Amino acid sequence: MLSREFLYDLQKYIREHLVDYGLAIEECFPKRITAREVLHEKIAPTEIKSFVENNKKPSFSEVLFGYIDKTGLSDAQVYKKAGIDRRHFSKIRSNPNYHPGKNTVIALALALKLDLKEAAGLLNAAGYTLSDSELPDLIIKFCFERKIYDINDVNLALDYFSLKPLAGAVE
Repeated sequence: MLSREFLYDLQKYIREHLVDYGLAIEECFPKRITAREVLHEKIAPTEIKSFVENNKKPSFSEVLFGYIDKTGLSDAQVYKKAGIDRRHFSKIRSNPNYHPGKNTVIALALALKLDLKEAAGLLNAAGYTLSDSELPDLIIKFCFERKIYDINDVNLALDYFSLKPLAGAVE
């Protein structure tokens, strides 16, 4: 007997790869299996809830504003040093679920003069990382390790390698 998971995966695969041979895709399946049915068969919703409660880390905004409070800098000082306009920073401040771009997070980490570990934590809270296989990320890591926090200097280092700057970059 084929499991619901197998049938669900098969249906999904066929929908993604089937070339139209004159048949309606829906005619190929006697009963459509949903992802929800597969999930309920494998994992109880209470297990998921428990896992999330036990493993959820602070949000990006919680981490960011924790660092801002710790440094004693005003919001204006931070967003000006980061090269971010007031409206953009206001979105970050007012929406706890706001998801900034990677360059914005890096610029904020520089403005706060975070060390590499703290910057990596802030990036992680936003869903990003600094990769050792990406040239721009290596340049950023170098700057954090050398305590080069001036965004203009970091942008010059990026420009030296013909890379886009942090501030003013479209994200």
